[in-house]
Amino acid sequence: MKRPEILAPAGSMETLTAALRSGADAVYIGGKNFSARSSASNFTDEELAEASDLCHKYGAKLYLAVNTIISDDEAADLCRFIRISAKAGVDAYIVQDWGAAELIRRCVPDAVLHASTQMSVHTAAGAEMLRDLGWERVVPARELNRDTIRRIRSCGIETEIFVHGALCMSVSGQCYMSALMGGRSANRGCCGQACRLPFSADGTPGKASLSLKDLSLIPEIASVAEDGIDSLKIEGRMKRPEYVASAVNELKKALDGETPDMQLLRGIFSRSGFTDGYFSGKRRDMFGVREKEDVTAAKELIPKIHELYRFERKVSEISFHAVIREDMPFSLTASCGEDSVTVTGEMPQKAINRPADEDFLAKQLSKLGDTIFTPGKVSLDTTGGLTVPAGKINELRRIAAEKLTQLIIKKNTPSKTVTDYSPQLPVYSPEDVPCPLPVRTYCRTAQQAAAAAELSEFIIVEEKAVTDELLGSVDRKRIIISPPRFITDEDKTIKKLSELKALGLDRIFCHTPDHIAIGKKLGMKLHGSATLNIFNSFSAEKMKQLGLEDIVCSFEAKASQINGIFPYVPAGAVIYGRLPLMLTRNCPIRNEVGCSRCTGSLTDRTGRKLPVMCSVEYVEILNSDTLYMADKINSLKGISFGIVMLSDENEEETKAAVSGIRPDRSVTHGLYFRGVTDSYKNDRS
Repeated sequence: MKRPEILAPAGSMETLTAALRSGADAVYIGGKNFSARSSASNFTDEELAEASDLCHKYGAKLYLAVNTIISDDEAADLCRFIRISAKAGVDAYIVQDWGAAELIRRCVPDAVLHASTQMSVHTAAGAEMLRDLGWERVVPARELNRDTIRRIRSCGIETEIFVHGALCMSVSGQCYMSALMGGRSANRGCCGQACRLPFSADGTPGKASLSLKDLSLIPEIASVAEDGIDSLKIEGRMKRPEYVASAVNELKKALDGETPDMQLLRGIFSRSGFTDGYFSGKRRDMFGVREKEDVTAAKELIPKIHELYRFERKVSEISFHAVIREDMPFSLTASCGEDSVTVTGEMPQKAINRPADEDFLAKQLSKLGDTIFTPGKVSLDTTGGLTVPAGKINELRRIAAEKLTQLIIKKNTPSKTVTDYSPQLPVYSPEDVPCPLPVRTYCRTAQQAAAAAELSEFIIVEEKAVTDELLGSVDRKRIIISPPRFITDEDKTIKKLSELKALGLDRIFCHTPDHIAIGKKLGMKLHGSATLNIFNSFSAEKMKQLGLEDIVCSFEAKASQINGIFPYVPAGAVIYGRLPLMLTRNCPIRNEVGCSRCTGSLTDRTGRKLPVMCSVEYVEILNSDTLYMADKINSLKGISFGIVMLSDENEEETKAAVSGIRPDRSVTHGLYFRGVTDSYKNDRS
């Protein structure tokens, strides 16, 4: 059985060193731009090359997180960054944005792409599509159970899973809470961790209903490894070096069959202990917060952890062959596997006392100190009666070890093709909004669908809301089926969609790559949801290539950005509704008060109520305010249609919403004018 890769996070050079010296097989980092952890120190362009050399010295891989969604005006800067990183020797790129992936490939045609967990891939169909598109690895959603992960692993694409670290309450890539509540987008790298603030189902102050415990599968990692997982990922690019070092060390011990010290890991960092998360499929006892005791324990353990990475990790054996002959300068050949270097010193001297022999040389050459080498065989070719001063031997040993290290780095550093591609978009002036603007209404119930049908170009109907009565009253060609946003039973979903297609419902609303893949397999017409996070023209172009008939632009984009997206495919925008803050597999209400006492909403620390929509296998937490754009619709130039998203509206409210009538409740223009904070732009040149 192939041993899985230990993949560690690093937000700084110190943490990178700690990870590698503790035993990491690969490390993932972010640059100053385009990284989903912009609050970490991250690496400058110059430090990328240093990080690459450091990883490749140990034979480890370096993965660069380029996992934010990008705008059109950032494309040129992204390309510059990708060229620099490829020349620095990055092994692979972790990517969320479809457009960013296309730009990377145009700049570096042989780049290795890893699909970030923020792509929200959670089915075998989604993984297979990525494989067929040339992606080498997928990092599936963290909310999957073991059986689903096994199924994805069997698709013939490398699979990487999180095994230790913090869990987000929301499915990654599907969280808009920080953006909508604080203007800091997780998808743009600026998550403000609003979920760790107080929320409560019953209004109790101080509750943390959206805070999960940290994940750890380390105690059962031997069993996990048997599933053929390629990479075991530790979360924590914003964590201290001690955290990363201890997690790597205990994970390595567990893989070696030793008992990991979970008390140490809990003391270094945890939130009320650990959970096996969704892996077991139980979804019980998963909520927790950072306690005072957790913080105290960490302070006591940190000095002990320093010893894990105080010195270089020995990863290679070095052998030496010395030549000490008359009329020849002293030479030393250092070898490691198939790699070798030869260095030459001064002429040897006549021995006054003891001539140099293998024992004498072995003693000097074994002093490898703070290098990656352990001493191997020492051989000597000599005419006898000669010696070399110990200081000269030590000097050549240091030079040889350094030259051999550089040779190893060069051998382990990938050489990629780098083009001079420069992103260019056609000149485009967006047209005015059609009048009247065609409306597509997202309906959660059959009653909403029936009320919206007459006033809508299409009705987007949740799969479970399709009834015989609805099919008898609405033209089936005007119905777009919305499958579950998170698919927990892939076969069941495919079967249900196949049955609906046989009834004449051949359109599917694609929330994630999984829905695109399933829709393509079934021969359905594909329509892109806003949760595909289409933020730029290059992503829109890719959606067209994948066969989508149209898309809904990300509601994290400003109106001006949406207006600039080139119409490779018709685009729409959400113009009404309670926008989703989170998509989560855990119900915070059930955890706090139980289903029988369901309050239907969460209350935040300001008293705002966030509706919680239950779909059995997942819940959607919605914004307290309703997006309303009818009074500003002309600001969305270039869109072909508007999306009305219903939540709990009755028949009368549904008709009013579709008609553009302002609702009798708190409304917002969302992010279309205020936008989101791009804090990493402060570091851009």
